[in-house]
Amino acid sequence: MSALDRRLITHINWSLMGFTAILFCVGVANLYSASGVRNEDGIFVSPFFHKQLLWGLGGVASMTVCTLFDYRHLRSLALPLFIFSLLLLLLVPVIGKSVYGAKRWIDLGFFSLQPSEFAKISTLLLSASLLSRHKEPLNWRELFFMLCVVPPPCLLIFFQPDLGTTLMVLFLFGGTILYNGVKKHVFKTCCIVIPLLLPFSWLILKDYHKERIFTFLDPSRDLQGAGYHITQSQIAIGSGQLWGKGFQEGTQSLLRFLPEKHTDFAFAVFSEEWGFLGCIALLVLFCFFLSCIINTVRGAKDRFGSILCAGVFFYFFWQILVNIGMVVGLMPVVGIPLPFISYGGTATIVNFIMLGLVLNVSMRRFMFKSN
Repeated sequence: MSALDRRLITHINWSLMGFTAILFCVGVANLYSASGVRNEDGIFVSPFFHKQLLWGLGGVASMTVCTLFDYRHLRSLALPLFIFSLLLLLLVPVIGKSVYGAKRWIDLGFFSLQPSEFAKISTLLLSASLLSRHKEPLNWRELFFMLCVVPPPCLLIFFQPDLGTTLMVLFLFGGTILYNGVKKHVFKTCCIVIPLLLPFSWLILKDYHKERIFTFLDPSRDLQGAGYHITQSQIAIGSGQLWGKGFQEGTQSLLRFLPEKHTDFAFAVFSEEWGFLGCIALLVLFCFFLSCIINTVRGAKDRFGSILCAGVFFYFFWQILVNIGMVVGLMPVVGIPLPFISYGGTATIVNFIMLGLVLNVSMRRFMFKSN
């Protein structure tokens, strides 16, 4: 092993890897419980958690690959990767498979690829590449140029339809803009104009999106229909009380009252089994996890690496906030998974790729001077 290799290994963010491993193990255990269905012979467990383990291995392999090269090379690859992700999104309406009335996946036989997940990575890379050229906060012209990046992927994802992923791309992109900074007069104007424009977004929402908002405002208006998900989720969370019912003892989950328990509402399963204290412990884990990413943002020696890691922070932060807010009833249901806890093949691999980028920046922070 060369001296350079030894220095790279010593600069790995081991804390981030440790908290990631803990969160993934918690997620697999929770998925094992969520996959169970109580029947006359006991508890039958479906193979979701087996698949999640395989996705985890694939994710670790992808994360490792992302640490093997100098991340600065990604600046020149950002635009080609962005164009490639747009081409994949264009293929979805043509050859994609429909699930619950939405075309979001391309069936590869052994694996269903969700191009919208990789659009998050390509959007982040292109945003970081463009913003790294500006050492000062953005003015109106620069901000307008940056805003031309996000409409193509967001529109293609929105019409799949996939409102949750569309919002995540917007949140991720907006986070990198805020981290880079904009001129004061630009920021003040945006704070006035954006809230005034938000009501017009109602015109482009589909009927079921509007129904979810109505249900969020009044879940009791359709308890057996649009309000069923959130009502059952709140029952599951409330029934966990302080200590929880115990592992694989959640009745809402095992008796199939709780829908989408292995994906969007995985946190409700965890809450029912481990109670309020268990939820606090999980949130503390997420806080430590996010703080490790923030430390890498601070320690990055170039603007591209710093913005890249900041984008990864916002990627995880918004997913955690929106999913938990959705599950407890503080936000409308939009279909955003909880990182490492919810089931998902492409999403799991993308999560690990994002972490691989952070580890890459952390490992190479000693190789050049700040700029």
